[in-house]
Amino acid sequence: MTNKTVPTDLKIGDYISSITNSQRREDCQWLLETMQDISGYEPTLWGASLKSAIVGFGTYHYKYESGREGDFMRLGFANRAQNISLYIIPGYESLGDELSRLGKHKTGKSCLYIKRLSDVDRDVLKDIIRKDVAIMAERYPE
Repeated sequence: MTNKTVPTDLKIGDYISSITNSQRREDCQWLLETMQDISGYEPTLWGASLKSAIVGFGTYHYKYESGREGDFMRLGFANRAQNISLYIIPGYESLGDELSRLGKHKTGKSCLYIKRLSDVDRDVLKDIIRKDVAIMAERYPE
């Protein structure tokens, strides 16, 4: 079984400029620059189209006990209809303090959902991104 979400040749600039809501576009531009600065990775679009793409940073190789293996991004975000989804791959078990100080958000298994960046503390969000990068580097050294 292969992953449906894989790196593409789609252009980051096209993705950002395709976001019609100006505030959301500015928020995604800030995330793009911040995640790139903190992670040190160049952004890559993952997915089949601009509408469903994820902006990903870095890659890692995983292998499950079942034998399934593949490659995925270390960190990422996506503009979605209801919110911005941040892909915090290690999950949230070690982020209780940060999440309590972040501001208005929701979480999924490895997604952090934010309506707009003005709802959260950007410094705390940067701490979450830094922690993600550090945990992934420890779990999946390059």
